[in-house]
Amino acid sequence: MTPPRAAARRAGTIAGPDPAGSAGLTAVLDAVPFACAAFDRRTGALQAANARFQGDLGTLPGHAQRDALLATLHGDLTGEARGDEVRAPGSGRWYALHWRDLDVDDVPLALLTAVDISERIETLDSHKSQQEKLLFTSRMMSVGEMAATLAHELNQPLAAIVNYLNGSLRLVEQAGGPVQVERALTAARTQAEHAAAVIARVREFVRAREPRRDAQDLPLIVDTVLELLRLEAERQQLRIELALAPALPQVYADRVMVEQVLLNLVKNAIEAMREVPAAQRGLRIEARVNLDDEIEVRVCDRGPGLSQAQSEQLFSPFYTTKSDGLGIGLAICRSIIEYHEGRLFFEARDGGGSVFGFTLPTPDRRL
Repeated sequence: MTPPRAAARRAGTIAGPDPAGSAGLTAVLDAVPFACAAFDRRTGALQAANARFQGDLGTLPGHAQRDALLATLHGDLTGEARGDEVRAPGSGRWYALHWRDLDVDDVPLALLTAVDISERIETLDSHKSQQEKLLFTSRMMSVGEMAATLAHELNQPLAAIVNYLNGSLRLVEQAGGPVQVERALTAARTQAEHAAAVIARVREFVRAREPRRDAQDLPLIVDTVLELLRLEAERQQLRIELALAPALPQVYADRVMVEQVLLNLVKNAIEAMREVPAAQRGLRIEARVNLDDEIEVRVCDRGPGLSQAQSEQLFSPFYTTKSDGLGIGLAICRSIIEYHEGRLFFEARDGGGSVFGFTLPTPDRRL
């Protein structure tokens, strides 16, 4: 004949004279190698817990009530959860939660076992991070190969364009053509030569050659960029305001690379204001010496601005807010500026809009 206590144990009930919160139940829980606690299923109150539970979860707010403890672990009080896997606030440890119902002395209990899985989570996160880095490296290699190919293929057509423009200028000069035509051809040649210089820098950058850094006048860099975007600004009926501090020191930089950064930021600002009424469009470029004796350049627009979530991801590779964007522009800009011992930053503009800026060292303060 089966003893009543053994039969009760097979039925999921621990029979005996001890009440649910007695030392006997606690002794059973102490034998479990994980954090373990028993809660009354009717009231949710904690009835018994082993030492591991007290050490791991016993200091959390509401740990003595099942619902309050779950609320803490699932994020109401800064916890984090992935289904039944939770991260305890404070310690930062991850636990897998397992629940089982049982009865002790006719008291319905919910038994919680919290298995520490922090090492497994860390291993998985590390593996995921490595995969993302490998993917990023692969994509950047593809971008580099594409850039090298484009640079090679575009170099010859650009050289031909410059030659044709030089020939056209000579013909206009010999024929005494209109001054407007001569100016247009000269401007076109300037643009083509600038494009050729950019492509040459791309080829050097892809081949990991050392960029050429020396003392540069920032106003000249700004003027070059604005001339490149003059027609686009006119089409958008965009007012551009310059606020460059007088007697601005020179910057120690590779001119073409910094031009590309500023060009990218100004183009982004123009695109951000496409849907803004023409009367409200305004772009302001500022430059000054900041408190760290660096040259700080700021591109300020009156676009719709960015959300907190967008601003946190802005400089992440392949993140973009544009439907047709690749998401590498700002990431490359940041790499260029960091190479120049500066920093690229974003902030919301007072009154609406965005501010993108960067810093550059002066020749006497370069590292």
